[in-house]
Amino acid sequence: MTPFLLGTIGSFCAGMMTAIGALPVLAGRRVSARTNDILLGFAAGVMLSAAFFSLILPGLDRLEQTYNSAWVPASVAVVGILLGAAAVFGMDKAIPHRHFVTGHEGPMTDALRRIWLFVIAITIHNIPEGLAVGIGFGSGDLAAGTSLAIGIGLQNAPEGLAVAVALLSEGYRRKTAFLIAAATGMVEPLAGVIGAAAITYFQVILPWGLMFAAGAMIFVISHEIIPETHRRGHHQAATAGLMIGLVVMLFLDVSLG
Repeated sequence: MTPFLLGTIGSFCAGMMTAIGALPVLAGRRVSARTNDILLGFAAGVMLSAAFFSLILPGLDRLEQTYNSAWVPASVAVVGILLGAAAVFGMDKAIPHRHFVTGHEGPMTDALRRIWLFVIAITIHNIPEGLAVGIGFGSGDLAAGTSLAIGIGLQNAPEGLAVAVALLSEGYRRKTAFLIAAATGMVEPLAGVIGAAAITYFQVILPWGLMFAAGAMIFVISHEIIPETHRRGHHQAATAGLMIGLVVMLFLDVSLG
């Protein structure tokens, strides 16, 4: 299969893990706040590890093979990471949405129902993940793409559960909470297709794409996931979850080559 097709399939599978993670809410299972924070911490650790070991370091390696000067790879990394963070920050401010912790953000509007404000917020945060998987496979490095797809899929499962549980706490029915959580994961294949296509047909922008995806993911970790895991006094357990997620993703990245 072509890198583009692999990127499409990989990002789709990773996105589907969001729905799989949300399945327990249909069975009436309740998740404690502490467990929820541990799962979100795990997701943050996976994303953090993926950003550095599966995106930034491979991007630097490719740049170093192209340029003899060390400052060029470093400069591209700095600019690419900041651009990725700025892009998510811009979406966060420009698109009306609602966070589970901080409430409404973006332009005020009465036209959007509260349920869609939540959906938009979650969608914004899933875009960098799908983009990262698509770029990983689009680069032609099967091992890097596979480790990213597995890692992102692993963190999507607890994220999907956390989203569904949060929606239940807001008064939504179990089926509705599950369907919304599952739907938010489907933005990842769309972002994956874009990432895979761009990198497949424009190899010159590959290092920039890797850095951009990494910056976007790091912004999401710091801006949304970590504050959520620390707000209810479970910061130690959440930090333990983050460390486990980080080393699991590191192991996958190294063991898969």
